[in-house]
Amino acid sequence: MTNQDFDFHIVSDGNHSIETLVEKALLAAPYVDFIQLREKQKSSAELYETIQLLLAAGIPSSKITVNDRADVAHVTQVAGVQLAFHSLHVAAIKKAFPFLRIGKSIHSVTEAKEAEESGADYLLFGHIYQSSSKPGKQPNGLQGLRNIVETVTIPVIAIGGIQPAHVNDIMETGANGMAVMSGVFSAPHPEKAARTYKEAYERSFIFQERSNKHVHTSEWEKR
Repeated sequence: MTNQDFDFHIVSDGNHSIETLVEKALLAAPYVDFIQLREKQKSSAELYETIQLLLAAGIPSSKITVNDRADVAHVTQVAGVQLAFHSLHVAAIKKAFPFLRIGKSIHSVTEAKEAEESGADYLLFGHIYQSSSKPGKQPNGLQGLRNIVETVTIPVIAIGGIQPAHVNDIMETGANGMAVMSGVFSAPHPEKAARTYKEAYERSFIFQERSNKHVHTSEWEKR
């Protein structure tokens, strides 16, 4: 699916207390479309508390996604849940929680097709570039991302080692967004980091729009 829209997701890294996590998320929030809570070591109660603090601070529920824990997402009435390879099957979550927006993390064309057929609303594909969270693992690269985009009709979000300088290349694959973890949550200034990614996207979007207009103009002039 081509990128008619391009969303910026930030993903928490599980390395912070609830208070610090909320503080960082709030600083970055004005520049992002979705905040994904990927907190494997936090209990359901701690996740619930984190979400309540974000909501109380003015973050809309439609901007929050919870990794793996569909029950917490449902109880807090946030936008959706991001499922991993070890999570319950997409179809089971869709049946039990039909109003949740379901993302599925995938690493191959086969997994992408299966997730789409099972009812996933979007895919998270990576890792695209060398990533500190995947040491020693060969990245799937831009061609791998392009293969996924060309295979499915649902949105595809790129993740893994993405820096601001990569944003234009990500957009050119037709992906529908990017997800960043350490690039924001491990940054000393999350607000500045998130803004830098957003500005890189805006520059790329303007560049692509101008390029498209140039192509259309040239084609018209040939007639």
